[in-house]
Amino acid sequence: MSIETRLGFSLNHGRPVNNFGAMSERVIQLVVQYDGTDFSGWQVQPETRTVQGTLEATLSRLAGEPVRVTGAGRTDAGVHARGQSAGVEMASHWTPERLRRALNQQLPADVWIADAHEMVTSFHARFGAVSRRYSYVVGLTDDSWSPFRRRFLLPWPHAGAPDSDALDWCAAQTCGTHVFRGFAVRGTAPPDDNHQCTVASCAWKSAGTELVLSIEANRFLHHMVRFLVGSMMDVAAGKRPREEFAMLLHAETNDEVSPPAAACGLTLEQVTYPEHLYVRT
Repeated sequence: MSIETRLGFSLNHGRPVNNFGAMSERVIQLVVQYDGTDFSGWQVQPETRTVQGTLEATLSRLAGEPVRVTGAGRTDAGVHARGQSAGVEMASHWTPERLRRALNQQLPADVWIADAHEMVTSFHARFGAVSRRYSYVVGLTDDSWSPFRRRFLLPWPHAGAPDSDALDWCAAQTCGTHVFRGFAVRGTAPPDDNHQCTVASCAWKSAGTELVLSIEANRFLHHMVRFLVGSMMDVAAGKRPREEFAMLLHAETNDEVSPPAAACGLTLEQVTYPEHLYVRT
């Protein structure tokens, strides 16, 4: 009896195959960081550079075959991530740490795998998530226009200082469960989507010469955070009354929303999953 038969699998191009012909794989969650400036967003697109496309190309080289990557959500062109989550299936000899090291040796300088975890076989990076947290950074001083800062924040675009009380008020109104049609790109969600999101926390804080919004919710709609920030900044600049912001939380369309804030200030900070989805050893 061969060693492969005794172990219950045979070898196929270095990958274990069980007696039923199915390759033995492990599901791995990658915690991905990237500078989104030079990417056309997360999602694979033909003939353009994307984060998902870059990861899939690198993983496929490592695996010697095509590898599909599933993200927790799509970030737009220019949006950054410190904690994007991506799910992949790899041959069982790829432990999470081994895969992380190999990827970081081959990925371009604007993408880095911060962590990797083995997950249960039913893990889905998008549908398994219970919350996502984003930050948005606004620079308040003239040096916000410096090329060393400009990639990762939005310089305050209005005359005069922002009204911090107005920002705090808008953030407080955003918390809770709302239908966010007034803060979403029209036509990007399925027709039967109710556009309802539950915002667990939303708050501005002062960080030296910057204002930083932190917002966490069970889901986000297309451009939702950027529309929220653009509208909040208009209220804080005295260009819109607070009541109009409150009305947008009940609006059936986005006709009255302020223009979205620039993508450069937005970062996906963290994606949270239930503990039972992790394989702990």
